[in-house]
Amino acid sequence: MLVIGVTGGIGSGKTAVTDRFQSHGITVVDADLASRVIVEPGRPAITAIEQHFGSAVICEDKTLDRRTLRDIIFNDTAERKWLEQLTHPLIGQEIIAQLQASQSPYTILVSPLLLESVQHQMAQRILVVDVPVELQISRTINRDDTTEAGVKAIINAQMDRARRVEKADDIIINDQGLNELHNAVDALHKNYLALRTQP
Repeated sequence: MLVIGVTGGIGSGKTAVTDRFQSHGITVVDADLASRVIVEPGRPAITAIEQHFGSAVICEDKTLDRRTLRDIIFNDTAERKWLEQLTHPLIGQEIIAQLQASQSPYTILVSPLLLESVQHQMAQRILVVDVPVELQISRTINRDDTTEAGVKAIINAQMDRARRVEKADDIIINDQGLNELHNAVDALHKNYLALRTQP
């Protein structure tokens, strides 16, 4: 099985890239979505979280109150580590299950923390979607209705852009329009199909 890991900083255009791969019939496994699946009501993780943090982190509809939980864990390193030790193995299991269920010629694993976590070990190639920092900031402000300081804080918490690019097998510079982006993805799609057929 050929797994292509896709990553990039906030506002780089990972979703536009993976949407284009999906339009070619390629399965996309999203680590962010996997992290939501494991804390759905009735799953063991949400029970453990409620037992540990109390009912304040559970909404009336039994879903996780992400904002309350985030406020707790970003102000307490020990609590964040506890949560990561619970959820990271479960997220890994969910990603593996989705990768194994994929029927497409190759599979995309998209994750903002691909290179910062063990997730990159699940991929045979790394595709980095790269944009200049100024574009990251302007795109994210427009998309998320956030502040420049807020975006810069996220960028600073993520892997350094140069280091991310250094670890890439393939790079898409996403500083042009959607047509250029689609052309870049289409070219990579052909390459990945060719790689798939190599002995």
